[in-house]
Amino acid sequence: MNEGQSYEYRAKTVEAAVNEGLRQLGVSRDDIEIEVIDEGSRGILGIGASDAHVRLTRRVEDLPLAAQAEEASTVSELTASVAETVPEYETPGELESTTADDPGPVEDDVAPISAADSDSAANVEEDEGDAELEDLAFDLLNQMLVHLGIEAEIEVSWQDNPEDSDRALCLNVVGEESGVLIGRNGETLASMQYLIRLMVNQEIHSWKNIIVDIDGYKQRRAEQLSQLAHRLADQVVASGRPASLEPMPASERRLVHIALRDHEHVYTSSTGEDTRRKVQILLK
Repeated sequence: MNEGQSYEYRAKTVEAAVNEGLRQLGVSRDDIEIEVIDEGSRGILGIGASDAHVRLTRRVEDLPLAAQAEEASTVSELTASVAETVPEYETPGELESTTADDPGPVEDDVAPISAADSDSAANVEEDEGDAELEDLAFDLLNQMLVHLGIEAEIEVSWQDNPEDSDRALCLNVVGEESGVLIGRNGETLASMQYLIRLMVNQEIHSWKNIIVDIDGYKQRRAEQLSQLAHRLADQVVASGRPASLEPMPASERRLVHIALRDHEHVYTSSTGEDTRRKVQILLK
């Protein structure tokens, strides 16, 4: 778990979601900050029940000593296999002791490694990791579709996340029968994405940002919500009265918040409980 990186988990209760996140990430409660996105709901006789949704973020100052020790690799660890043993980082002590007058020990049989060579090796490793992740996620989603009796194609692509430096692997399901996988307010689609992320995580023991979409539904929905949010914002500015959108899941409320977060005259706030939670647009 990288410093400052956030991960989201869902379970029947907030406590269960937090415990599942701690178990998967291998950290203690003291190592993270917990944000409750949705407390979930038991529903009535199981009808209308929804899972709790939490976001766990590693505290930057709480990096374990083991992680710090990994960054203290020294030149003395070099062996004949350059690709396997070039240190990723230099400690402050090494930087001070290695000067123009005292270049340090030089291995006769080891050729100097340029920054370009290092970057190239890193890119190759990243490409290989991307390919393995693509194959794994594709196979898992394809098996899910087979079990559901859905005939469709899966388009694989990568997209940059404007929120942070993380890239997301996108799996877009395209087919005549794929529309049934969206569900009411995208709830079925959200469940599929959660399961794919969970299965990939269990397989490679590392959280990966994976987006599952149905024939571009999420992009279209994001554009619709953005247009609606700006249209209501104009009405709020003109009338001076707040406006509310219909109740929607947390993922869609977040899109409305993002659409108006830089607006000059209005701000957004979520109100209500459980499945009735909605976004309000108010004058600043």
